[in-house]
Amino acid sequence: MPIDDLTNTATWLPLDGLAPGFDASKAPHSTDLAGRTVTLVDDRGTRIAHTFDAHRVEWEYTPGAGDPIPQTSSSDDYEAFLVDDELYFVQFHHEYEPAEAVSLVLDLRSGRALSIVQAIGGDLPGNTAVKQLFVPSVIEELETSGPAPAPSTTLVGRRVLWEYSAEHAYEHIYLGPQWYTWQCLAGPERGLADTDECSVWEVRPGILVFTWREKVIPCASVTIADHRDQRALRSHGVLFGLDESGNVPTHFTFGAHGRLLSNTVHPAEYDPATA
Repeated sequence: MPIDDLTNTATWLPLDGLAPGFDASKAPHSTDLAGRTVTLVDDRGTRIAHTFDAHRVEWEYTPGAGDPIPQTSSSDDYEAFLVDDELYFVQFHHEYEPAEAVSLVLDLRSGRALSIVQAIGGDLPGNTAVKQLFVPSVIEELETSGPAPAPSTTLVGRRVLWEYSAEHAYEHIYLGPQWYTWQCLAGPERGLADTDECSVWEVRPGILVFTWREKVIPCASVTIADHRDQRALRSHGVLFGLDESGNVPTHFTFGAHGRLLSNTVHPAEYDPATA
């Protein structure tokens, strides 16, 4: 059903209103990690051991120096997506704490990882309803090589079309390191647009983690996208936030195919990437 007044944010669809069909381009779940333990160690010495079976992960959190989070262990259902050779994108929604969800980028080739913790409310920095924390780590069981995941300005100036299904299409305009504009071109949000906070991290050359935090709808997203072929982009992602009632956490995964529409090159003195 079309939205009659596009400027009235009270009528915008809730997070769960995107379904059905938004996940039509989702990649198949990978069981490659089954039987494996992957232990992430960050700069504080915090260790998180993840032991995977085909569909469930057991994890144990051991805080390092200065980490205020107590030692914790639990298990959750997970989904894993193969992004590139030995590069996996893993999602799980905590059962013991439904207001938190975790995304892991595991590079088994370099022995490096990036964890993104999403929290509804809570003590993480930020002013949006869903906040995000980024933690680069090394994988204890593997040798470490190459650069660590790091914030990137690679996307600044690009305009990209993303197709999530035959009915859902959006364009993204990456304005600067902290802001992007989205516009719905097809689907239940057709005609809606906004500018929201974002973060970009590079995990391999041309493979980027892109996250956003919406201010109108209480939700946020973590995606990983392969931008190496600008005519055939591929992304995998998760949306996390509150349902229409504003009380129940909603967590679902999706995928998209994309293409570069244009690239803006700013004069050096006005380049948002260096602001």
